[in-house]
Amino acid sequence: MAKRKKKPASSTSAARTRFGWKGNVSFGLVTFAVEAFNALDRSEGDIHFNQLHEKCHSRIRYQKVCPVHGPVESDEIVSGYEHRKGKYIEIDPEELSALRTERERALTIDAFVSPETVDPLYFDGRMYYLLPAGTGAEESYAVIMNAMEQEKRYAVGRVVFSGKDQIVLIRPVEGVLHMAMLNFHAEIRPAAKIAVGLKSRVDSRQAKLARTLVREWSDDDFDFSQYEDTYREKVQELIAAKVKGQKLVAPEEEEDEPATINLMDALKKSLKQTRPAAKRPAKSKSPKRPSRSA
Repeated sequence: MAKRKKKPASSTSAARTRFGWKGNVSFGLVTFAVEAFNALDRSEGDIHFNQLHEKCHSRIRYQKVCPVHGPVESDEIVSGYEHRKGKYIEIDPEELSALRTERERALTIDAFVSPETVDPLYFDGRMYYLLPAGTGAEESYAVIMNAMEQEKRYAVGRVVFSGKDQIVLIRPVEGVLHMAMLNFHAEIRPAAKIAVGLKSRVDSRQAKLARTLVREWSDDDFDFSQYEDTYREKVQELIAAKVKGQKLVAPEEEEDEPATINLMDALKKSLKQTRPAAKRPAKSKSPKRPSRSA
C-alpha cells in the first residue's frame, strides 16, 4: 500500500505557535472557548551558542542525576515538596488540577478599563493571541471584540496559566484578542526604594529648555518597525566568516563629537540640531542562518 503523502503546512498554521492552553473566557453569563498562541516569534531573533570543552570542543551535556541511582529519564521524575529538611511528599499534577473548580479554570474578566489604566511596569513580557476554539465560540468572540473596539476598552482578568494564578490584560489587536501577562502589584519593587538620595530639585531654566527639546523631538506617528536587530546580522557574518576560516575585520569606529560637560550647553546645542529622521539601517547581505545543533 502506497504511503500517503503529508500535506504541506499552510502558511496560517505555520504562523501559529500553539502554547497548549485552552479555556473559556467568562464574564457575567457570557462564556466562549479560546485557545492561546504565542504572540512573539523568537525563531529569527535568537542565535544560540552551545558550551564546549575547550580542549576537545566536545559539547557539554547536562544530565538529571539521582545521587543514589545516577542518571534518570524524564518519565521517572515526579514533583515533590520539601516539608522539612530532606523529607519530601510527592504531588501529582492531577491532584493540583483537582483543586480548581471549572470556573477557576476559566479566564475570568473582572473589569473593562481604559487603555491608560495599566502602567507598562506591570507587563511581564509574555504575550499571546487568543483565538476562538471551535465554531461555536466564533460569534461570541467577534461580538465581544467588536464591543471592546467600539468602547475603546481593555479587559483585566485572572487565569490559571502554567500552573499558577496570573493577572492578564486582554485587548483587541487587528481583529484578534491579544493577552498580556501582568505582574502582581506585590511583585513590583517600589521606585522610592531605589531612588533613595536621588536629586529631585530642577533648575527652572534647564527645565524649560528640556521641555522645549522634548517637544521638538516628539513624534505622534512613530514607527516601531524601523528597528532592526543589526547586531544579530553582525554575529551571523562573524559565524559565516569563521566557518570559512576567515577573519572578520571590525568596522572602524566613527569619531564622536567631544562630550559637552555643561548640561545647559548640551540642551542649547541639542535644540539647534534637527531630530534624526527615522530610517532603517542599510541591510547587509545576511549569510545563511547556522544550524542550532552546531
